[in-house]
Parts: sequence; C-alpha cells; structure tokens
Amino acid sequence: MTSDLPARMLRLLSLLQTRREWAGAELAERLGVTTRTVRRDIDRLRELGYPVEGTTGHAGGYRLASGTAMPPLLLDDDEATATAVALRTAAGHLTGMEETALRALAKLERILPTRLRAQVAALQQATAAIGWESRGPRVDPELLAALAVACRDHETVTFGYTTRGGTTAAPRRVEPHRLVSSGGLWYLLAHDTGKDDWRVYRLDRITGLGPTRHRFTPRPIPGGDPAAYVAAKIAGAPARHRAVATVRAPAETVRRRTGALPDRVRAIDENSCTVDCSGDDLPGIVRHLVALDAEYTLDADPRVGDCLRRAAERLHRAAAPREEPPG
Repeated sequence: MTSDLPARMLRLLSLLQTRREWAGAELAERLGVTTRTVRRDIDRLRELGYPVEGTTGHAGGYRLASGTAMPPLLLDDDEATATAVALRTAAGHLTGMEETALRALAKLERILPTRLRAQVAALQQATAAIGWESRGPRVDPELLAALAVACRDHETVTFGYTTRGGTTAAPRRVEPHRLVSSGGLWYLLAHDTGKDDWRVYRLDRITGLGPTRHRFTPRPIPGGDPAAYVAAKIAGAPARHRAVATVRAPAETVRRRTGALPDRVRAIDENSCTVDCSGDDLPGIVRHLVALDAEYTLDADPRVGDCLRRAAERLHRAAAPREEPPG
C-alpha cells in the first residue's frame, strides 16, 4: 500500500476540492481503504499545509477550509478544458486583472496534454460569445499566452511587425519584459536588441512570433513602472487627428469618467483641465469627448469637428419627441 500513497493522496485532495464536506466513510469507500487510513492521510495533508477541518455529525467528516495561502488545485480533464477555453476566450478583453489571468493561462496551457489541447482548440473554434466588443482590435489569445510565457521565462523572441502606416518593418528581435493593456489595445514593452533601446509594440500588429531558446537577464525598466512608461509612449505618439479639449471639471474627475491615460489629462486649476483626445480613430475621439460629461471648448482638426457635429445631429434626432398621429 505504501507505493499507492502518492496517488491516493492526490486523489484524496482532488475529492476534498470537489465538495464542501465528505463523510469519512464516503472517502474510505471512494479510495478503497479503511477510515483509519483516511484519518492518517488527512493528517499527512495537514502536515503539508492543507487546512483540512474535521466536522461534527453522526459519522464525522472532513472539509477543505480556506487557509492563509492558496493550495494547488487539481483539475480533471473536463475541468482543465473548460478553464482553458474560458481563459482563452476572455484573454483579449480583460480589464483589471490582465497580467494575473495571462499567467494562469500560460501555466495551464504549458502542462495540458496534447489530447486536451486539441479539445480546447476545437471548443474555441466552435463557440461564440454575444456581448459588447472591445473598442480595439481583437488579440489572438495564443499570442498573448506565448508572450506572457516569454516575459516570465526571460526568453528572447523574434517577430514580424506592421507599422502604424501599414508597411511591413524589418523582423524584430527583442527581450520581452511586460504586457500592458490600455483602451482596448494590448502592448508589449520590450528591449529591442538590434536598436539597443526600449520599444513598445501593439500586439495586433505582431506576426510570426518565434522563440529563440535564448535566455536574457532582465534590465531595469525606465522609471521602474512599466504601465507608466507605456502610457507616456502612447500619449506622446503622433496622431492622425488632433483634438484637445479644455474642460470645466477637475482633472481627477475627468480621468475617472473617461479612463484616459494620465499623461493625456493636465490640470489647469482645481476646477478645470485639458484633455488630449487626439488619435487615429475619429469615432473613438468622439466617444472620448462625449464621455467628458462637462462643458468644454475644443481645439481640433476640421474632420474631428465634422464627425462630432454628425454625432450630435444623430443624438438630437434620436432624443427629439415623436409626433403623435392625428386622430
């Protein structure tokens, strides 16, 4: 029976994670051992740090309680497949927990057996979601997962890249450091080995990602804050359409309402600020201006003004009272 101990312990842990409470006799029957053996195995789990509590009742039982740390979870095939599909489906549209979810996806896909990877791919292709789409281009979850692994493992990667103007740039070889999500878009912060400088790449423009199996020593990120560095680069990037609003509202209020990058909102005084809504997407600029929800003056290119007027006319027509038919 000693040789069966590791497998039995894993099976016991898996059972405890599937139900709120188990009677000792039920566990013994499932495992094919005596209740005394179950008690010894429970003690072993406790020694390993698993918070297994004894319960009172007719026959007594056990449950896995919440402890001070998250214990390793054991998933069966169906559970692993469902979790991977859910993570891959959501990966391109996450907010607030992007990096954490990507780490979970990378860990899970790294250990999935080949047969389960095929099931995940088939389910992904055969399912669809109904809901609000992200404002930005959808990012391939496999690309996100692969880059998350490369960032974690400090592995140099190569890829093709399409520039803002739509031309194909020379292949890039970079040291990936961090993935950052902003405004519905995903960005990779990396050190370009060819240019010996930091660069920010939009993931929807990356093609042909390739591993090199070459490990690098992580470099200090300029300023120490990857999100702030990427935000500053995005805010300072040239835009096709200029649109700067002077808003009669505090800067912090405007940031909360619009989700604008910090470098795009500049306080004038306690009750007013400027917001740089410049960008390449005219409807996106209009959305940002509408989200201001305050009085403002606008310094913008003529095309921005035209797009804003058309949007205002549509809103006015939609809000106009309807005439009742006579009689």
